[in-house]
Amino acid sequence: MLPRGRPRALGAAALLLLLLLIGFFLFRGDLDCERSKREASGGGGDPGSLPRSLTPRVPPDERPRPRGTAAFDGDRPADPGGHNGSDCIPPRPPKCELLQVAIVCAGHNSSRDVITLVKSMLFYRKNPLHLHLVTDAVARNILETLFHTWMVPAVRISFYNADELKPQVSWIPNKHYSGLYGLMKLVLPSALPPDLARVIVLDTDVTFASNIAELWALFAHFSDKQVIGLVENQSDWYLGNLWRNHRPWPALGRGFNTGVILLRLDRLRQARWEQMWKLTATRELLTLPATSLADQDIFNAIIKEHPWLVQPLPCVWNVQLSDHTLAERCYSEASDLKVIHWNSPKKLRVKNKHVESFRNLYLTFLEYDGNLLRRELFGCPRPPPPGAEQLQRALAQLDEEDACFEFRRQQLTVHRVHITFLPHKPPPPQPHDVTLVAQLSMDRLQMLEALCRHWPGPMSLALYLTDAEAQQFLRFVETSVVLSARQDVAYHVVYREGPLYPINQLRNVALAQALTPYVFLSDIDFLPAYSLYDYLRASIKQLELGSGRKAALVVPAFETLHYRFSFPRSKAELLALLDAGSLHTFRYHEWPRGHAPTDYARWREAQAPYHVQWAADYEPYVVVPRDCPRYDPRFVGFGWNKVAHVVELDAQEYELLVLPEAFVIHLPHAPSLDISSFRSSPTYRDCLQALKDEFHQDLSRRYGAAALKYLTALQQPRGPT
Repeated sequence: MLPRGRPRALGAAALLLLLLLIGFFLFRGDLDCERSKREASGGGGDPGSLPRSLTPRVPPDERPRPRGTAAFDGDRPADPGGHNGSDCIPPRPPKCELLQVAIVCAGHNSSRDVITLVKSMLFYRKNPLHLHLVTDAVARNILETLFHTWMVPAVRISFYNADELKPQVSWIPNKHYSGLYGLMKLVLPSALPPDLARVIVLDTDVTFASNIAELWALFAHFSDKQVIGLVENQSDWYLGNLWRNHRPWPALGRGFNTGVILLRLDRLRQARWEQMWKLTATRELLTLPATSLADQDIFNAIIKEHPWLVQPLPCVWNVQLSDHTLAERCYSEASDLKVIHWNSPKKLRVKNKHVESFRNLYLTFLEYDGNLLRRELFGCPRPPPPGAEQLQRALAQLDEEDACFEFRRQQLTVHRVHITFLPHKPPPPQPHDVTLVAQLSMDRLQMLEALCRHWPGPMSLALYLTDAEAQQFLRFVETSVVLSARQDVAYHVVYREGPLYPINQLRNVALAQALTPYVFLSDIDFLPAYSLYDYLRASIKQLELGSGRKAALVVPAFETLHYRFSFPRSKAELLALLDAGSLHTFRYHEWPRGHAPTDYARWREAQAPYHVQWAADYEPYVVVPRDCPRYDPRFVGFGWNKVAHVVELDAQEYELLVLPEAFVIHLPHAPSLDISSFRSSPTYRDCLQALKDEFHQDLSRRYGAAALKYLTALQQPRGPT
């Protein structure tokens, strides 16, 4: 039997031995990391040598799977001495250090790509970001509105005019599909603020699968001479052996891909970068007809001549899915992925062994609810987005016990807005042109094709959708022969948030984006007469509305209860259907007060426009100048949303003129959730009445004694709205 103290002594010795072994392995790992860092920064091997390949490989049948760090099932750790391994994690920047990111973006489609890229960055980021966006006018208009309404904390946006930069690169012939914009990364050192020392430059077709701060930390690996951080090109493009007579620009080995770049702007300016790249481009263009890969060709020609300028980055920071990609040599050997780059013209349709997994990661962010990315950065105080403090104070004053709490909160909700979600070509300016303005949600999408057949003129439509529904809508338009042929329809996505339909906010978005002098304020479930567009333009000219006359042209509204319906081609045909009982004046059986002042009996015989007077609860569909009063956003859900707008028109002394040959017809459809709630819930109706009372009080403050007639009208017996 051993003495009592012997087991304790043996245990202590065993623990000491274990600690020594752990320390040995940790120390060896640190040495390996240091060796890897030296190799990555040019400290090992010949200056300018490319990163060496890794040897461990996963079995060929292993499939990647997206997750938080985009690691793959079955991946074994990469060789700790290999440059592309991720076992040696670089130091991260201080938690609240501002990270600088530059992106060149032009056009409608590129703007959508930028949003997906930004979502992936925001999902993983823990640092504040400053986005430097080089844009054309279209992209700036879209992204400025989007970021203003997105209100993401600790994200600053700066815009730079791409049109002003075009002359600096327009002399370079370029065969790449990105056009002139694909060359603009060359001018970033001079275009960005002179006090900006470092920046990450990204293509719009990359997706992050990791914290961008880890990429920023790789600046610490730069030697004193290195100014550009790039990942090796993951194809044989620059080796010139892809096909016969393939003649690429000069490059160091396989060259480098410029979809992800770390730029030391301060050093580039000191090295007279502008002179350097222009001299190189001029020299190479003496023997080469054009760039094939835009800025990437010129970057590589410079690196070929000055290899010490480049800091090779781990391949996981730019996994390239081009047509001839060899990227599998990277991601089958590395323990995780950081950035996926869809650098093929085919984008998601590119052929690749693991493309389905990469596509799933991309689609995750494409359809991710951007509202969830409005979270604050913990422990990192930053000035709030514009308007955020005022909004928070207003929300804090709401009483959650108030029966109308949801109505009041919905009024204060700032919805993300993506204007011109699809490519849009506005019509040439015409003095009497008119845009149809309407709003809809996913359940009314099927009405768009019929509307396009009836209205050949420009339209501005606001769609209330989730991020996922926005992609369904995109596919719907792309597969529709009718919708895809129209370039004069502007679709504006307002992202869904809250339980009540923000109908007047949607109308205001669509109205604000109309580009013609006049607008026809309609609803998506109404089909206009086939001739209405031409008739309205002729009426506007005939009535000389452009001479300063304030008028709202009333378009009489009708309805049918038949899902299959032969649409009348003229007023005479409409009257015949009306007499036969196939048509009715709109809502005659539910709410006749809404349209009674139009005076349908007089309209039947009218040959010329005639005046009508405002009356309580009147809510006609009207044609007005584009700068008309906006809709009152307090009215959400169902009820009184158009009524309040017509009150405002009357208060501003718009005369109401009914057009004798104009008409729209309402088509039957299932009731909306909001109208069902209105009909079934006394609380809902009481809240609507409270909003009406508040509206009249505000009206009295704005218009004084002139608003008394509206207050008197409010005292009349209530009915449906």
